[in-house]
Amino acid sequence: MNPAYFLTGTDTEIGKTFITCALLQHAAQRGLRPAGVKPVAAGTDADGRNDDVENIRAASTVALADDILNPYCFSAAIAPHIAAREEGRHIEFATIQRACRQAMQQADLVIVEGVGGFRVPLGGDGDSADLAVALALPVILVVGMRLGCINHALLTAEAIAARGLTLAGWVANRIDPAMARFDENLATLQALLPAPLLGVVPHNPAGGSAGAAAFLQFPAA
Repeated sequence: MNPAYFLTGTDTEIGKTFITCALLQHAAQRGLRPAGVKPVAAGTDADGRNDDVENIRAASTVALADDILNPYCFSAAIAPHIAAREEGRHIEFATIQRACRQAMQQADLVIVEGVGGFRVPLGGDGDSADLAVALALPVILVVGMRLGCINHALLTAEAIAARGLTLAGWVANRIDPAMARFDENLATLQALLPAPLLGVVPHNPAGGSAGAAAFLQFPAA
């Protein structure tokens, strides 16, 4: 199987999909054929499309089938376990595991983007942390740089370690350009998080996620 990472975040709305796309574009710039997988998405437009899924599709150079790229997509932009229940569906980890294996056979590198933060309920099989365990992939953590991020990042790192997963690296994403004492907060995270910093992405970089790719690197092999 080709390499893959599970990408999670310190919270929702901290730029996970943006960083997923930037990492995919960074891999493509290095001559790889990358693909993203969004196992669970919630919130669709009138045509049944989810913005995160479509952005990941556009950033991937390997065209995955819809049921591999996004096994579960729900109409309402709400917590996925509630959306699934309202639609009379069940999120099954075996389906997601199969999709990820197929993606890893087709692409040189795969980024599997989680949903929300690290512990979002998904239904009977468990939460997004349980999904990460089921996939058994090294984890990349996106830290949304804003007030409170140190606590969120350290708690998430603890939760990752408690499940026997490897935190391969983390990305500082400047979602709040006015964050006070940014440099000091960044230095504290570098000192306390047990993984390498993979990049500091500025707020709204020129060129969007393609421009953000220049600020990133992958964990050392």
